[in-house]
Amino acid sequence: MIDFVTLATFVVVVLGLFAVPGPAVLLVLTRTAQGGRPIGIATGAGIATGDLVHTLLAAIGLSALLMTSSLAFSVVKLCGAGYLLWLGVRALLEKPAAPSTSAAPASAAAAISPARAFWQAVPAELLNPKTALFFLAFMPQFVHADHGHVLAQFLILGLVFAVMSLGWSTMLVFAMRPLGRLVSRMGWLQRWKGKLIGVIFVSLGVRVAFQRQ
Repeated sequence: MIDFVTLATFVVVVLGLFAVPGPAVLLVLTRTAQGGRPIGIATGAGIATGDLVHTLLAAIGLSALLMTSSLAFSVVKLCGAGYLLWLGVRALLEKPAAPSTSAAPASAAAAISPARAFWQAVPAELLNPKTALFFLAFMPQFVHADHGHVLAQFLILGLVFAVMSLGWSTMLVFAMRPLGRLVSRMGWLQRWKGKLIGVIFVSLGVRVAFQRQ
């Protein structure tokens, strides 16, 4: 089984990685601005679920294909970029929201449900080839054959990573509340935030599309 020193080192390194914002963080923040805390937390849960799947793929060696095959890397990269671009274009094509009234608060009508946000976040994380390569190159550094069953060690580390990821994204969601209040007071931003969200998604898609192996 994984010893305490190895696990503690893993936790410290992961915290350091979380300090560098990436597409997952931007996705959580964007969804939170769009629909509030439930949407942001659901998005974080979807990303954590995608990380668990990546752990399984790395554990059984399937992710190695992305490291050795340029074609496989390109296919996954383009699928991920296309998915993010699709989300962005759809958001850009939505009609601006009507100004909210006291009888119908803006928070009462989220543009997306938590379940939908969750299931959109899962493939967004799965289709990021850099995430797969990260798990393949990073996770094995903390797995040792003499510490017990290798697959069990992978699963433990993956579960720790997913829990930390969900905790980090949830913290970001709650930290956005003051910003959400400010946005709700700015009528023009409330009406056009869908367009801003679309631009962010399109930018993320372009970023993923130009990733290198």
